[in-house]
Amino acid sequence: MRQIPVDTSAATVMVAKTPQPKVRDRRTGEIATDAETGAMLMTVDVMFAANDEVEILSVTVPETGISGDLTMGTPAALTGLVARPWENEFNGQKRHGIAFRAVAVTSLTTTGTGSKAA
Repeated sequence: MRQIPVDTSAATVMVAKTPQPKVRDRRTGEIATDAETGAMLMTVDVMFAANDEVEILSVTVPETGISGDLTMGTPAALTGLVARPWENEFNGQKRHGIAFRAVAVTSLTTTGTGSKAA
């Protein structure tokens, strides 16, 4: 399937919703895993602001690619972000969209024992 690299260099990215396990099957509650590594997949909703437009994107990332405290409003970096068009048919209805996947989502806030300057 075609993957389209997404340039995030001119974008502002902030966490909109904390990482959640990606559910593969809602009926059984089965959690999705990466086909190549077996790592549990997570979904992180982010606010993606670029070119005077803001969107909320749901980004799939392996659990091993999540670093830092990713709480709502945290500035974040998206490493290796790609967009994948998808289409499926369910109960006779065609659906389509764009899925986003990243290698990593990293908090841009520094945490440490030092105090913040006022």
